[in-house]
Amino acid sequence: MPEPVELPSSRTVPKKERRPSLVWIVPVVAALAGAWVAVTRVLAEGPTITIDFRSAEGLEAGKTKVRYNGVDVGTMTAIRLSDDHLGVVATVRMEPKTESFLVADTRFWVVRPRISGANISGLGTLISGAYVRMDIGQARDEQRAFVGLETPPIVMRDVPGRSFVLKTSDLGSLDSGTPVFYRRLQVGEVVGYELDPDGSGLTVKAFVQAPYDRYVTSATRFWHASGLDVSMSATGFSVQTQSLMSILIGGIAFETPVAEAALPPAGENTSFLLHRDRAEAFRAPERNPLEVRLVFKQSVRGLAAGAPVEFRGIQVGQVVEVGAEVDVKTLAISVPVKIHLEGARFGVRFTDLDPGDDPTAIRRRLWDSLIAHGVRAQLRSGSLLTGALFVAFDVFPDAAPASIDWNAKPLDFPTVPGALEGLEASLASIVRKIDQLPLQAIGDDVAKALVQLDQTLSSARGALDSAGKLVAPSSPLATELTTTLQEVTRAARAIRVLGDYLERHPEALLRGKSGEAR
Repeated sequence: MPEPVELPSSRTVPKKERRPSLVWIVPVVAALAGAWVAVTRVLAEGPTITIDFRSAEGLEAGKTKVRYNGVDVGTMTAIRLSDDHLGVVATVRMEPKTESFLVADTRFWVVRPRISGANISGLGTLISGAYVRMDIGQARDEQRAFVGLETPPIVMRDVPGRSFVLKTSDLGSLDSGTPVFYRRLQVGEVVGYELDPDGSGLTVKAFVQAPYDRYVTSATRFWHASGLDVSMSATGFSVQTQSLMSILIGGIAFETPVAEAALPPAGENTSFLLHRDRAEAFRAPERNPLEVRLVFKQSVRGLAAGAPVEFRGIQVGQVVEVGAEVDVKTLAISVPVKIHLEGARFGVRFTDLDPGDDPTAIRRRLWDSLIAHGVRAQLRSGSLLTGALFVAFDVFPDAAPASIDWNAKPLDFPTVPGALEGLEASLASIVRKIDQLPLQAIGDDVAKALVQLDQTLSSARGALDSAGKLVAPSSPLATELTTTLQEVTRAARAIRVLGDYLERHPEALLRGKSGEAR
């Protein structure tokens, strides 16, 4: 039996410890360095935003900068058309630590050369190229997509002051950037305007810089200060304007009555009425005017609402409406003019007025007395250049008697024709009288008289011819007349010599001329 083969036994061999090769150190270090660089770059970059503009004119990706107060805070990296192809979308890479700038009310606009009224801006971009300017908002909500402004804002948010709302029916020459004056000092600007939703007026927004905004109170009056305000008084012509700039581009002025200057400053966006001029702004509002209708039978061309109503040069009211009426029964056309009489509004004061007196009763007695004494309304010319008319109450002693029916609605006050119309009536009366004269008979008589005069002249001419023949130089009668005249001349000379002699020797009348001989 063979001996069993001893099989080899296994033994545990310890695993050799393998160390990484030094070759791998290089890529690991490179990877770590790359990751560090990537993280550092990501951390070093600012946020990315998009701005929608209507046009990319002047903008260039990679070059156009975004600036705030002259400092570059971002770079435009890409520009593309918007999805609706109506504008462009600019992508801007902002600088680090600008996240707090990008809030909901932050504004962006493109700075280009612009001329608007008296404002000329962006001339530096003719050389440097256009750039995007930023105005940091004050909201807390962060935002990354913005809509750029088409025009630069008039006032930056960091300028202290307050904005006010002005209501007007006529924009006139106002525009964004129009100056606002206080005592002829420019203290603000018009920042915008818009038509009211119902189209009945306009809303103008004006900004007044600090510290001048404290002079705007609830009693402040705003008015148009555009152009020239020319008036004529007993002292001559008066021309009022705020500045040369207001003449060229218009303006707004404000002022607070002295009696109400102690009121606290008005709040932000307080609404005011923008008046047509300073006189209207400081005119007291209507309280209880007497509404009167005046019917004129003449042309009212040149008379408009707002025209003054005066009594002997003192304004006591104003024209409210000018219309026309047709009486369907008589087919007569009249021109009623509605006026408001309120003398107290224009500075007319009642003296010796007791507290218990009724102003309405006093006013009725006053007008009853005036009408009874011949006071009538008349249209008069206010300007020969413009042809503007106004209503004047004056005394006309020869006017027909009239009275006021206080129960009638509306009240009718008596009128008289205007001065020009009165002159026309007088001329027409003269013409009518001339037409009534027997001009044909007078002409026939004159013709007959002329014939007789011609015959008389012919006879006279014959007599003169005969007389001329008698006194001709060669006729005997002329010779006799010449001789007679010579004798008369000699006699007159002798009388004159005799007179001179007697004046020197009056005794010759008694003694004779013999003394003269001695």
